[in-house]
Amino acid sequence: MSRFITFTIASISAAMLAAGAAQAHPKLVSSNPAADSSVVKPAKLELNFSETLVPAFSGADIVMTAMPGMSSHAPMKMKGLATAVGADGKSLVITPKGSLPAGDYAVNWHAVGGDGHRVDGSYVFTVK
Repeated sequence: MSRFITFTIASISAAMLAAGAAQAHPKLVSSNPAADSSVVKPAKLELNFSETLVPAFSGADIVMTAMPGMSSHAPMKMKGLATAVGADGKSLVITPKGSLPAGDYAVNWHAVGGDGHRVDGSYVFTVK
């Protein structure tokens, strides 16, 4: 009977730990510029997450999806971005090399938290 109790306790403990880890994925809490906002040439973008990020596995791309006066403009991934996890460990800071030209943009991000699972997401904003 002792082995059965030990096995049962171990099984319940493992299930509780697995359930806790499943809830530990980072979630995007806020961003600047905010989703669906219109801004004037941001010097940097900041994405704030619900938990500490693993810097080596977290990052983002900025894609220009539309340009004023060019209706047939194909999406263009912006180059020269510096991306780093902020000092708080929960923010992702993206600094473009130069000013972002007027147009519509998508921010495609990926974040890995303490559980080791990658979470992807995106949002859009406009530069006036």
